[in-house]
Amino acid sequence: MSDAPAKKPEFTTEEEVMFFDTDVGGVVHNIAYLRMIETCRTKLATSMGMRLKDMAETGLFPVVVRTEIDYRRPAKLGDELEIHGWLAEFNRAKFWCEFTVRRKGESENLITCRQALAMVQMPAGRPQRLPAEWQNQWKS
Repeated sequence: MSDAPAKKPEFTTEEEVMFFDTDVGGVVHNIAYLRMIETCRTKLATSMGMRLKDMAETGLFPVVVRTEIDYRRPAKLGDELEIHGWLAEFNRAKFWCEFTVRRKGESENLITCRQALAMVQMPAGRPQRLPAEWQNQWKS
């Protein structure tokens, strides 16, 4: 049995660009990318032990405190996209997830995104320390 930390969590989702994702020119608008990233981030959080049902019961939620996004190339109506996200880094109070958006089967990034999140106890809105077991699981 190895004492080495496990590979940091990652998750990939797929989306087909729909009419409601696009502007009049058939190009995906910026808010649609954030929705797609949020879906991937929610699935990533589940893989990290943060299930939606548990969050609803405990009131402890990962809250986005910063988003950095680069729009490199547009996706268009009908494109099939892969959104890949992973836990990039963390400290005691905050963690960063990174994302790429690509057309399915292609290697060129359409979007790159980095988000900082903090664990917040609701309804008080109090920041909490990240789970201690993350240090043992994923610290590299």
